[in-house]
Amino acid sequence: MNYDTTTSSELPGIHTVPQPRDKQRKKLAVRLRGIKPYLYLLPVLLSLGFWIYRPLIETFQLSFYQWNLLPTSPKVYVGWENFKNLFTLPEMGASLTNTLIYTIGVVPFSLIVPLFIAIFTENISKRSRNVYRALIFLPMIMAPVAVSSIWRWIMHPTNGILNRTLQYFGLEEPIHFFTDERWAIYSIIFITGWKLIGFSTLIFSAALTGINKEYYEAAKIDRASRWQMIRHITLPLLSPSILFMGMLSILFASEWSFSYVNVLTQGGPLDSTTNIYYLLWQYGFQTFAVGWSSAAAVVLFIGFGLIALGFMKLSKKLTFFDD
Repeated sequence: MNYDTTTSSELPGIHTVPQPRDKQRKKLAVRLRGIKPYLYLLPVLLSLGFWIYRPLIETFQLSFYQWNLLPTSPKVYVGWENFKNLFTLPEMGASLTNTLIYTIGVVPFSLIVPLFIAIFTENISKRSRNVYRALIFLPMIMAPVAVSSIWRWIMHPTNGILNRTLQYFGLEEPIHFFTDERWAIYSIIFITGWKLIGFSTLIFSAALTGINKEYYEAAKIDRASRWQMIRHITLPLLSPSILFMGMLSILFASEWSFSYVNVLTQGGPLDSTTNIYYLLWQYGFQTFAVGWSSAAAVVLFIGFGLIALGFMKLSKKLTFFDD
């Protein structure tokens, strides 16, 4: 008598015990699933490491050497000598003073004027508001060299439209905006700020769009004035954007002005427009004192890094979020 025999794996409802190899494959699959997001980030991390952190490390290294950028020239280790020489140079003190002037001078163009424009164009019609903001943002997308050429023509001492207009209203002597040490740095600040207004206005306008309009409706019911709504609703809710733009203005005001200094004044007259960025560029690519240039870059990195850290701590205390 023959009986059909079946294994336990073929019986319904009965499962076989997974083998050790199956367990290893499942563990490997779980591990690969956890690594997969980092594989997507790997190209970006490699790019950041190669293009940002590698030059940063090399800059710190070169600040302790004397070198003239020639591949056949040896790098001579000088220790802290570059930093000592840097702080004893007279142009270093002038450039730091000018950097402070640039920073203070750009703040009204990056904070006060854009904030005023963003707030007082918020309630006009959508089409008109977009036209206003497009016209204000237009200078931001223009090339700095083109902007410098335009303002050089406008501020020309004899043929410029600005001097011609001032002479029409009674100015006797033309103003040499880029060759007079009394006017040069303020002319660069004005051009830098004029180009920056559009970017700051865009940031503040985007932040205003995210404010809940119910706050204003409730304030109107309580008969709050326009200024009271700006003071107690708009400005507190814009505080993250205001501090963000304030930090950018302090950290990058001199960097934003570099192109205009290079094209219009070349740091003159009498170093009156030279800032720390232009100084380290001069050391690196004009006199080929790479050690001095790297030392100036390290000082700049540490100083502005501390300022950025202070702003981050300050923002935690002063910013107000609509949670």
